[in-house]
Amino acid sequence: MDQLSNAGDVARTPSGRFPKSRLAVSGLFLVNGFIVGSWAPKIPVFAEHLELSESALGLMILLFGVGSLLLMPVAGAQIARLGSTAVVKITGILLVPMLLLITLAGNIWTGAVAMVLFGGFTGAMDVAMNANAVEVERSLRRAIMSSCHAFWSLGGLIGAVSGGFLLSMIGPMGHAIVLTAAAYAVLALCWPYIQHDAPHPEAVKTKVRLPMTPLPWLIGIVALFSMVPEGAILDWGALYVRQELGASVAMSGLAFGAFSLTMAVMRFAGDLVRDRLGAVRTIRICTVTAMIGMLISGFAPNALVATIGFAIAGIGISNMVPIAFSAAGNLPGMAQGIGLSVVTTMGYSGILFAPSIIGFISEHTGFAAIYATLPVLFLVVLALSHLARYADSIR
Repeated sequence: MDQLSNAGDVARTPSGRFPKSRLAVSGLFLVNGFIVGSWAPKIPVFAEHLELSESALGLMILLFGVGSLLLMPVAGAQIARLGSTAVVKITGILLVPMLLLITLAGNIWTGAVAMVLFGGFTGAMDVAMNANAVEVERSLRRAIMSSCHAFWSLGGLIGAVSGGFLLSMIGPMGHAIVLTAAAYAVLALCWPYIQHDAPHPEAVKTKVRLPMTPLPWLIGIVALFSMVPEGAILDWGALYVRQELGASVAMSGLAFGAFSLTMAVMRFAGDLVRDRLGAVRTIRICTVTAMIGMLISGFAPNALVATIGFAIAGIGISNMVPIAFSAAGNLPGMAQGIGLSVVTTMGYSGILFAPSIIGFISEHTGFAAIYATLPVLFLVVLALSHLARYADSIR
């Protein structure tokens, strides 16, 4: 109790507001987002190098999702046995060289293996760094999860912008070497300050298995139904305003950018909002805001109105998933990492697989009908919003 009290005192002092453990876990999110963002401009080069058709490239990207969903539960089990510190360090070391592995892939089969490993280590590190962020939240007795996810978005932006420039200047291999070195440098800076958490003896003595309690699964539904609309906007928003609302190429890019910008900004502000209002009230306000934004976009008469709707939706969606992850990491009576692995697996399945289903449906209904219908998922989130109270728990 004294230790928690001291942590709380440190958190309230100006010098302790950004302790090294918080900066370190933010750096982990930055590295993960940076690697994923660096992959985006490399996709056309990867496809050309392996002479992939559009359908073959789609299958390769699907393998990324399969790898993530395979290793996320494994990471959760290992966090239960070893603690998040060890797992996030191991997965960080394994993830960073994936850009090099993808670049060195010489045929479809080695490319497929590289994509499964890339997705697997990305997902495994994601579970571990979210678990570590929960540990930092407990030590500080203050919300930090939203800002951590904001650093992930920032890392993705840096990786995408710098990656495109480096590919044009020094080619695919030079791009991979420089960005791998940069990511390892950031990881090395974070390394000694990563929040330490000990293994959990109760998890070591018992076989780690899928939880029978409905709590993590219900919170997983919150994450899933929050991330499906996010994936729908990220993957199809620009195409919607371009094809169905007659936007120019620049305007279609602005639709995507408006959503990404408001989501990133609100994630940096989200922890302060959550500390003041509590997780339950925050997620309810966010959900209603996201619902309004999606409805505006779905019924928009022109591209400008749709873009405004996407921006409003970004404000709402921004903090829904971070709150769900915090809640999953604080479930009572559950081995560390197990709740998080369930919720992250369910959540990311929405953003990895739902967009392809949406693309198929849109061929028959159009995107406007989809964006007008997706707010139904937010009604389920509202119905389960009381479960966000676990995000405010400190064990």
